[in-house]
Amino acid sequence: MLDQTAATMPAYHVDAADPQRLRKAIEDVRLGASRWRLAFTLAWLDIRNRYRGSVLGPFWLTLSTGAMLLGLGLLYSTLFNMSLREYLPHLAVSLVIWNAISQMVNDATTSLTASEGIIRQLPLPYTVHALRCVMRNGIIAAHNFPLILVVFLICGHLPGPEAVLAIPGLILIAINSVAAALFLGMLCARFRDIGPIVGSTMQLAFFLTPILWKPRLLGHWEAWMPLNPFYAILETVRGPLVEGGGPPLAWVAAILYTIATVVVAAVFFVRFRGRVAFWV
Repeated sequence: MLDQTAATMPAYHVDAADPQRLRKAIEDVRLGASRWRLAFTLAWLDIRNRYRGSVLGPFWLTLSTGAMLLGLGLLYSTLFNMSLREYLPHLAVSLVIWNAISQMVNDATTSLTASEGIIRQLPLPYTVHALRCVMRNGIIAAHNFPLILVVFLICGHLPGPEAVLAIPGLILIAINSVAAALFLGMLCARFRDIGPIVGSTMQLAFFLTPILWKPRLLGHWEAWMPLNPFYAILETVRGPLVEGGGPPLAWVAAILYTIATVVVAAVFFVRFRGRVAFWV
């Protein structure tokens, strides 16, 4: 009788001395990457639900960003005693890329807790939820990218061949976004107070990062700007489009920050992945 009962029960082999955290984390990333279509579908569904009943949908963000560009461009070009044709391309790229980074970081804090119902009911890889967060913000950010082209045409700014370097810059932003979605998603699932702290930090970083102002206004302090990780990441896209490639030190700093972000996220994911279902 006991043998028949044992034969019908599923066999679970759990060894507390050997939890195989690394293998399970790698398998999660592999399966999550292979299911990117599911992540994209969920991200698209999020956008449709968010703007349900709206006539323009995400294009409202494009209109508001365009209005902000015009207002801030007129104001700060006057304050900094710069021509609008010189200042507006810098502001357009800076503001569009910063909005994408800021929104991504803020959304990363809820990348897992927002999917609590799915995590508790379906055995999906956690990487799918991180990709869903990144793709959702990537789609929204894509609605603002045409503003950069419009500003360049109006101001007569034509980037050179070095503009192709903006593609590696966008890849660095994407890598950092996935790492942030995993790390902050797990951290904020465990400590719910971290989310508001991240939001306040991003507001402060907006003024400390050369978005409204140019780095050269700092004088000899400009050499220290690569210590700001947001400046380094931002410059990998803005430099090729506006500054003729960007300073090499900013690229080195951006790559180092990306490696550090990925390593921290990977260590945290490997160590605490098994607790996410209990944290959310």
